[in-house]
Formats: sequence, structure tokens, C-alpha cells
Amino acid sequence: MFLKTSFTTLIVGVFVVYVLHTCWVMYGIVYTKPCDNPKDANCITPFLAGNPKLQLSIYTVLRPNAEGGHTLIYKEDQFDVDSKFERVINVSLPKKTRNNGTLYALIFVHQADADPWQDPRQVHLTAQLTTYMVPKPPEISLISGKDQMQGPGEAHKRTRRDGNPTAGGGAAVSDHPTSHWRSRLTFNVVGDRFLFDRQHLPGDVHRYLRVFQNGKKVVYLPLLFIDELSNRVKDLVEINSTSAELPLTISYDSISLGRLRFWIHMQDAVYSLQQFGFTEKDADEIKGIFVDTNLYFLALTFFVAAFHLLFDFLAFKNDISFWKQKKSMVGMSSKAVLWRCFSTIVIFLYLLDEQTSLLVLIPAGVGSIIEVWKVKKALKIQVSWKSGKPSFLFGKMDESERRTEEYDTLAMKYLSYLLYPLCIGGAMYALIFLRYKSWYSWLINSLVNGVYAFGFLFMLPQLFVNFKLKSVAHLPWKAFMYKAFNTFIDDVFAFVITMPTSHRLACFRDDVVFLVYLYQRWLYPVDKTRVNEYGVSYDEKPKGKTHKD
Repeated sequence: MFLKTSFTTLIVGVFVVYVLHTCWVMYGIVYTKPCDNPKDANCITPFLAGNPKLQLSIYTVLRPNAEGGHTLIYKEDQFDVDSKFERVINVSLPKKTRNNGTLYALIFVHQADADPWQDPRQVHLTAQLTTYMVPKPPEISLISGKDQMQGPGEAHKRTRRDGNPTAGGGAAVSDHPTSHWRSRLTFNVVGDRFLFDRQHLPGDVHRYLRVFQNGKKVVYLPLLFIDELSNRVKDLVEINSTSAELPLTISYDSISLGRLRFWIHMQDAVYSLQQFGFTEKDADEIKGIFVDTNLYFLALTFFVAAFHLLFDFLAFKNDISFWKQKKSMVGMSSKAVLWRCFSTIVIFLYLLDEQTSLLVLIPAGVGSIIEVWKVKKALKIQVSWKSGKPSFLFGKMDESERRTEEYDTLAMKYLSYLLYPLCIGGAMYALIFLRYKSWYSWLINSLVNGVYAFGFLFMLPQLFVNFKLKSVAHLPWKAFMYKAFNTFIDDVFAFVITMPTSHRLACFRDDVVFLVYLYQRWLYPVDKTRVNEYGVSYDEKPKGKTHKD
């Protein structure tokens, strides 16, 4: 018991140190030490302090470092860095771009009425307007056979690389990466008239800093920043040889220095993940965490997610310890264990079919393996290999286990009257009215929808078994409590974040079942000073001989 407590204490201590270290790092990112004395030679003053008249010019080029061949696509004559605007323009695509090529945008912030290519007081950055990814296949109605275009290029008819429409209305899609159009271009300029101290200049800002000498003063030009985190997969449009023009949404807003530094670090982190092999879709899911969430709420989300991770680990640890020592299934619903294994595998296959990020897919796969191991323990299955072939031996149940199994079977019989019609009806509705890429996708989606919608019903047999046996001593209460904490956290976020009513109900339905568990624990108290009627003590360690008071 001492070793277990020490290990848990060590994990909690590491967690606290990690949270404090993260807070310190985040403070160092968002806080920049200003120059105390503006007349000091170490001060770098802002060019914007003189309220200069500025102009915004955006060009397209085939190569980022090309000196010629640029085309002006947008100009803002009276550019106010403190303003905010969004413009939608049509951009003509060169022939090379239409033939699976690339295109870049050059964004200039320069003095008004001056040629940006000749202005010594201009700043510019290059943004990539195209990217390469595998086109998403169309989703097909399995009844009518008609397809529905979704994902990148939804507003445009899908064609082959030779420009001719694909057979079957676009069902044939290349499995090779093709050029896609980024329909949004988001950039910012720091609106703060911040005085930098040369001796405390942040390294992340240094790469964006352009300075010039003005007498005895060192002046820095406007800090221009291209927001790559706003480039989402949902905004991509597939380019083909018939795409002469495509729309481009130009979005601008001023940004604070602290937010700029935070955004720079986040973009570097996403870029590093892509260098390690993460796909465009994996990176897109990470981008959505930052782009679709308020910055202050994002900070709150970090702390909540950290506690969520801690409770997940503690629940995992106690659940494994409980099942590792489990010798008897008295009082445990084997149907609930089997359902948990089935639902976890279905969710993993669904995530695999949707090509979900590895950050989600790997934990789901590990969880599926653990649930299979729990089924092996619950059914007392022994695997042996003879002549290269596996053979399975099932352990026998004693009288108490058979009585529990009878209650469990009776509960599932009552539950099936409600469950089967709902699942079959949901699958038929999806088959008739919804569209999927294949029959496999329809099957997996129907199963996973059943898991999400009716999964809580499979918690009810355990409640029925507890009621019939008038005991809860057989349950892993430590793991239950940690899982309940995570459920309560999910409930809070279900109300804070705008979510559909069905999702909120899904978050709260598990709480209702857990509250019934707590009521049963109060109704059938556990005596901590003795071995209970199932041969298990309060610390969940099996004893050699069972007895009752």
C-alpha cells in the first residue's frame, strides 16, 4: 500500500511541477520587457509612432523569390494598421498553377504613393496560396448511387488532370497529392507602439524585425505577420485545368505583441509536427484548437486538459490494478465488459476510417487492446499454442458467479426490448437519407452512432446486478471516481462551449448513472474492517478464505 501511495504521489508531484513550469514558460512568451528610457541608445522605437501614411499592396507570383512576373491583385490606398477588414476577390490562376503548379502571394506594407518594389521603408512577407494533398473522395448514397461533393473543391465540379469530367459524376478521384487552393489569406500587423530594449529583444520577434537608422535612433518598421494557423483544410479548393479564377478571402486585423509571440510559437510547433511526419489533416486539427477558441478560454482549456490527463492516468492505473488482481466475476456484469470492449473497438475503427490524427488514434488503439485483455480476464480465457495454432480454454464458473450471470442475462433481456429497435431504426435511417464513401463506412458509422447514442444503456445491467446482490463491494471505486471527475469536467465544457443539445445530453447521461452508483454505495455500505462476502477486502486484494460477520 505504501508503494502504491508513493507512486501516485510521485505522479501528482510531477504533474504539479509540469503545470508550474508551463505557466512560467507561457509568462515568458506573452511578456516582453519594454525599454524604460526612450532616450536610451538601447531603445528601438516604432516607425508607427510617427503616424505615417501607409499603403497595402498584394501581388501573386509563381516563385517566392522571383523578381518579375508579379501581378497586383489587391491594393488598400489608405491602410490603417489599427483597422479590421475582410475582402473577397477573384484571383486569375496562371497556366502553370492550373497544371498542378503553385502560386504565392507577396504582401507589402509600404509608404503611400510609393512603389513597394523601390520603397526602402517597406516590409513584405510571402504567403503560399496553394498546397498539395490527396483529394477527398465523394460520398455516395448507398440506395440511389448518387454522389455528393464534400470537402475541398465542394463548390467546383471535380475533374481529372486532363480537364475532362470523371466518370459517374466525379466518383473517380486521384490517390496522388494534387494542388489545392487556399481560399483564405489572413495577416496581421502589430498595433502596439512598443519600445523594444535591444538587450532584451525576444528571439521570436527578431526574425520579423526590420530596422533602419534615423539619426541617433534605431527605428523598426511595422511588424507584419502571416497567420498560417488560419489555413484550414475545410477552406481548400481543388485546382484543375479549368479553374481560370478562384475566390480569395483577404482577412486583416491588428494584433498585440503578446498574441503575436504566442502565435509564432504555435506556428513553429505545428511546423515541427509536420516535419516529424504529421499530415496536413493532423496539423489542421491542432490548428483548430487555437483558431476556433478564445485565447483566454484556451488557457483555461490547457489547465482543464492537464487535470483531465491526470485523472485519466489515475483511472487507468487503478483500473489495470483492479483487473490484474481480479480472480472472480462475482457481482460483475460480464455483458458490460463485453460491450465496453466492442464499443471501444468500433470507435477505434471509426477513427481509423476517418483518418483521424495520430494524437487521438494511438490512445484509442491502446485502449482497445486493454479492453480485449479485460475480456480475457472476465471470461477466464486461457490461450495456448499447439502446432502453430491457438486454442482457447474457458474457465468454469462457481455457484456465486453463475448467480451473477443469471442476473446479468435477465437485465440484458429487458434491455434488448428497447435497444434493438433503436439501433436497427438508426441504421436504416442512415442507409436511406445519409451518404457515405462505401458500405464499410456506413456500417462503421451506424455502429459508432449506436455506441455514442445508446452506450450508456449498457451501464444499466451492472446497476441491476448490484440491486439483486445488495452489494457494491466488487466494483473498482477508485477508477470510478477518477472517471467521474473527468465526466464532470466534460459537463462544464458542454455548457461553456456552444454545442448541440444532443451532445449536452450525451455528457450528462453518464452522470445520472454514476449518481445511481453512489446511491447504491450509500445503500449497501462496505465494512472496511473485514473481508466482504466476495472474498475481497476494502483495498481490493483477494483473501484466502471468505467469511461474513
